[in-house]
Amino acid sequence: MKNIAIVEDEDSAAEKLVESIKRYQSEFDCEFNIVRFVDAADFLADYKSVYAVVFMDIQMPRSNGMDAAFELRNIDKSVSLVFITNLMQYAQKGYEVDAVGYILKPFSYYDFSLKFRKALDRYVMAEERNVVLEIAGGMVRISCDKLMYVEILKHRLYYHLVDDVIQTTGVLSVVEKQLERHGFLRCNSCYLVNPQFVVSVKGQTVTVGNDELTISRPRRAAFMTKLTQWFAGRSEGSRS
Repeated sequence: MKNIAIVEDEDSAAEKLVESIKRYQSEFDCEFNIVRFVDAADFLADYKSVYAVVFMDIQMPRSNGMDAAFELRNIDKSVSLVFITNLMQYAQKGYEVDAVGYILKPFSYYDFSLKFRKALDRYVMAEERNVVLEIAGGMVRISCDKLMYVEILKHRLYYHLVDDVIQTTGVLSVVEKQLERHGFLRCNSCYLVNPQFVVSVKGQTVTVGNDELTISRPRRAAFMTKLTQWFAGRSEGSRS
């Protein structure tokens, strides 16, 4: 069962969304737990990363759905987000928060089902690549596909994402075991590197995104072997 959130102040629009989700559920033999919020502030208060899809109204009396979406992305970078709006101009900003798309009011079931399926597909594809981090005051869910590298500095862990840096506490060796199945490589005692963001390796330095990280001499041979194997596997996959 997947959790679906509806953040919509208009009762009629929220009811139509619920009816559409239930119709989709019946047609495709799946099951959803639907939770409705009338205000974005209520939705974000004590937010937990448990939703597969969030339907977010952009215009609400007490809060702006677009602002709420930016705040949501700071907490949960993996949930599929679909905007509900009356005006096309607002929907066009959706790419800034990695929205799946938008549904323009009044909407048809056909339009809804296309967007809902796309949102579910994106979530399912990313679900196995997600990790949940415990941070001060709660949790945050991130996608390994956006995680460039993990750094430990003075007993704190820094998760360097393409668009953010998240701080938490922990032990890098534990994180290494957690991320091993996602292909992350240890280049020294301070860094775990996502090979898909490796730009170049020169001597004792690996460039990850825009950052240059040091490769320790004891780990260099193993790091280069695994990195070469990763690139070889990627090349074979692209040819098949």
